[in-house]
Amino acid sequence: MKKRHEQKLVVLSIALFLIFNIPFVLIFNFEGEVYGIPTFYFSIFSAWLLSIVISYIVLNRHYE
Repeated sequence: MKKRHEQKLVVLSIALFLIFNIPFVLIFNFEGEVYGIPTFYFSIFSAWLLSIVISYIVLNRHYE
C-alpha cells in the first residue's frame, strides 16, 4: 500500500475518533426527525456510512 493511501486512512480514523466523541455527538442530540429517524441516530449512521464509502474509495484505488 502506498504511503499516501495509508495517510488518508489514518486521517479518516482520526476524523472518526473526533466525530464520535461526546462533545460532537451531543450537537446532534436534539428533538426532531429526518425521514422518520431521530436526528441522533441519523447523524451517527450517516457518518458511519460516509466513512465506509470513503474507505472503499481509498482502498479501491489501492488495488487498481
